[in-house]
Amino acid sequence: MRIKLKTATTTLLALTAAACAASPAVNAFAAIAGPSGGASAPSSATTVKPKVHPSGIATWFGPGFYGKKTACGQTLTPGVVGIANRTLPCGTLVKVTYSGRALTVPVLDRGPYSHIGADWDLTAGAAATLGITDTVRIRTRVVGITPNSPTLGLPPVALTSVLAGGALAG
Repeated sequence: MRIKLKTATTTLLALTAAACAASPAVNAFAAIAGPSGGASAPSSATTVKPKVHPSGIATWFGPGFYGKKTACGQTLTPGVVGIANRTLPCGTLVKVTYSGRALTVPVLDRGPYSHIGADWDLTAGAAATLGITDTVRIRTRVVGITPNSPTLGLPPVALTSVLAGGALAG
């Protein structure tokens, strides 16, 4: 069963990468990896040397900030997947691992500014994907950087609309 799941994951990642290459408007670099395998950042991302600790305390933010702009220029919605950090540049790609799940997300905001000493602040979309509902310790690794844009962190558009050139098939 692991081979089939790994094959399906690889195929899905290849299709997503092809969709991203076909449409520059698709800018979501959130790649999900379950307990049985890993996902990597798109090959167009350049490598950045990590300047952060490999683990840290993470909180999450969302509902009270929906509709507001992040420090990097994105409008926060429930579907945005990203992370906030006080020092990393906007667009830095960070692989976050928690409880056997991994997710590569872009830095979209500054923070956290809680008084509990947290190092990271996940968007509600990223926290939900990783199964995080409270303040937790996560593992992190800087894996690259991508250009910052207003659509960074948005979920990818449906594959059928990308293949149809943005028009709905029908």
